[in-house]
Amino acid sequence: MIAPPIASAPGGAARFERLDVLRGVAIVWMAAFHFCFDLNHFGFIQQDFHGDPLWTAQRSAIVTLFVFCAGVGQAVAVAQGQTMRRFWRRWGQIAACAVVVSLGSALMFPQSYISFGVLHGMAVMWLLLRLAAPAGRGLWLLGLAALLMPLLIEHPFFDTRATNWVGLVTHKPITEDYVPVLPWLGVALWGMAAGRWMLRHRPAWLSGAVPAALQQPSRPLAVLGRWSLSFYMLHQPVLIGVVMTAAWLLKPS
Repeated sequence: MIAPPIASAPGGAARFERLDVLRGVAIVWMAAFHFCFDLNHFGFIQQDFHGDPLWTAQRSAIVTLFVFCAGVGQAVAVAQGQTMRRFWRRWGQIAACAVVVSLGSALMFPQSYISFGVLHGMAVMWLLLRLAAPAGRGLWLLGLAALLMPLLIEHPFFDTRATNWVGLVTHKPITEDYVPVLPWLGVALWGMAAGRWMLRHRPAWLSGAVPAALQQPSRPLAVLGRWSLSFYMLHQPVLIGVVMTAAWLLKPS
């Protein structure tokens, strides 16, 4: 399972429509991926979502886009002066949703429930991004270190559910979603570094209007991007309900 990036602009601050649209693109891609996953789970199609590069590469690309956007969003939030009160309120929403995802997945996948998926990772990475924000250009180097560390260091100590959230595992755990802090923090740090660079040197890349030719189709994507967390929490129960109903209706009598 995959979760979306979380919008982080402070209340009253100008929305960056291009960033919202990019989140919207990612969330539509995610929903399509999850729909195919659900079809596979209920036997409508036969696909290997854990081993086939067609699906594993898509998942990695979607998560990369989500986490990168989250890093950019945090750069915007810091630049716009997001208050710590609003930060902690939004962080609490993410953390609470992560708990709900764990509980829901435990009911559906008791042997491979989600103990540390994207929302769990996002909650931890948000805290680390705020701590790293003063590093400035050093964010690029910190991001590189986070990306390389799992390739250089691994130990059986990190193979348990209590410790695999760090990411220095010797093998991937059996779970429906796994987005450890390392190496994904590197993507988030690069997103934050890229966001800071764009705000300073190419602000129109973020704050500019969507090109006229794309304004009509981009509007629903921008709305989805603004409500990404709500959409994520609702879309899978709806999709699963639709697929389950179809399976029941098509079941031979």
